[in-house]
Amino acid sequence: MARVFIDGSAGTTGLRIRERLAARRGLEVVVLEEELRKDPAARKAAMDSSDVTFLCLPDAAAVEAADMCGNPSTVIIDTSTAHRVAPGWEYGFPELPGRRGRIAKSKRIANPGCHASGFVALVEPLVSAGIVPSGAILGAFSLTGYSGGGKKMIADYEEAGDELHKGGRQYALGQSHKHLPEMKAVCGLENAPVFCPVVVPHYSGMETTVLLPAGLAAGGLEAVRECYRSRYGGSANGVVRYVAEAPAGGFVSSAAMAGSDAMTVSAFGNDERIVLVAVFDNLGKGASGAAIQNMNIALGLPETEGLELGGAKE
Repeated sequence: MARVFIDGSAGTTGLRIRERLAARRGLEVVVLEEELRKDPAARKAAMDSSDVTFLCLPDAAAVEAADMCGNPSTVIIDTSTAHRVAPGWEYGFPELPGRRGRIAKSKRIANPGCHASGFVALVEPLVSAGIVPSGAILGAFSLTGYSGGGKKMIADYEEAGDELHKGGRQYALGQSHKHLPEMKAVCGLENAPVFCPVVVPHYSGMETTVLLPAGLAAGGLEAVRECYRSRYGGSANGVVRYVAEAPAGGFVSSAAMAGSDAMTVSAFGNDERIVLVAVFDNLGKGASGAAIQNMNIALGLPETEGLELGGAKE
């Protein structure tokens, strides 16, 4: 029986991982008593005795915790930003070519960022195929449910009554969002995108959009769609899947995949203006669902075991 420890189980991501694991057979979740939850010796002992440890901590604390582990056999899956472009850490997006096998062999796995997951799913296949040049400066925006901001933001939205919280709120206006380094590095881009993240007034769900103006996509819209069909259309696990048609009514909702661990990838528009859209849950494929997918791969278990892969909601 595999032993699993969640360091930071009281946070939003940690709680969702714990919920997903609660009904799993063949796994023993190590839980520290409340008075020991922040005790370094107790945390180290739990990590060292585990087969897999999830780090659901702020960046600095995640670095400290990773260094604390003394068991070379323990697989550490870090959900923070700290190790996503760090040497010796495997980027945990198994839908990238060759990545699934590398995740299976790695003891240090960096879970992707939520916004970055949608961007990588949309852009990396096109850069790899030579459809979008690596030197392109892309524009992107991404809508996220307010649970992406953690407990403080959740409280702000659920307790606030002012008009500002009823609309979308753009942030990271200085173009220094913490997901930019992985977006650039993992996609093989020479430049970080111009990126606009927006918090929207629903609990969870995410919609990441990349804009391709005329001439930026070699072969136009059909080349983009064929690339997605090739990468995701025959996906055996169904976590990331290509959806060719727009939803009935023509509206793509950022809440369409709330509660799911899956992601849909689409391309709309025409050869003059192409719109790439990834829809998923910021707590699912954008965080906890991806972490469990990586754990399953690392433990040699069925990749989608314990995941919720329902389709988009009407």
